[in-house]
Amino acid sequence: MRTRTLLTLVGTVAALALPMAGTASADDVAVLTAGGNPVASGDTLVANLASGTSATLYSSATGTSGISCTSSQFTATVGDNPAAPGTATESLASHTFAAASCSSNVIGVLGVTSITVDNLPYTTAVSSDGTVTVTPAAGSTIQTTAKLRTLLGSITCVYQAPSLSGTASNTDSSISFVNQQFTKVSGSSLCFANGYFTAKYAPVTDGGVAVIVN
Repeated sequence: MRTRTLLTLVGTVAALALPMAGTASADDVAVLTAGGNPVASGDTLVANLASGTSATLYSSATGTSGISCTSSQFTATVGDNPAAPGTATESLASHTFAAASCSSNVIGVLGVTSITVDNLPYTTAVSSDGTVTVTPAAGSTIQTTAKLRTLLGSITCVYQAPSLSGTASNTDSSISFVNQQFTKVSGSSLCFANGYFTAKYAPVTDGGVAVIVN
């Protein structure tokens, strides 16, 4: 009788434990969700500049001299999207600026021919606390090339940065970068020595649905 009672008790505990374990797993929330569902590995995230804003590359962190664009877009492919709290990873496959939307107020510069983001893809890490970090492949660097029309003809300015740091906000599903410093590695004297990149992309979407960071 005692043996049967113990076996019954063990079986009951096991039966209760299994649903509890299953419930805990079901309650896990991924770092990135869209419409309440986890963003799947392989999904493509897309974002344009937030309405009414510009992406700028200024010659100083406090100045307003440099390049400004009103049209820019990035696309990134989701890699790992673990349960929160944690860090999701993405591969930044494309980051474009529409040259027609760009202008420059640098003395001697007449216009912007193109702005190209080089050395893609970059790795983007998005953490539950909203921290966003963009890094290049090993042995590479984050690089932007600006081709400008000047009084002296066309010039090419190349800027590099080891990484970029941004912030994700669920208020408008945005990612913002503020005064991220680039250093000129080549170009004429009309190319300012340092470039400080500021931009806000919103909303970040997955299939048209806003992405939330958990």
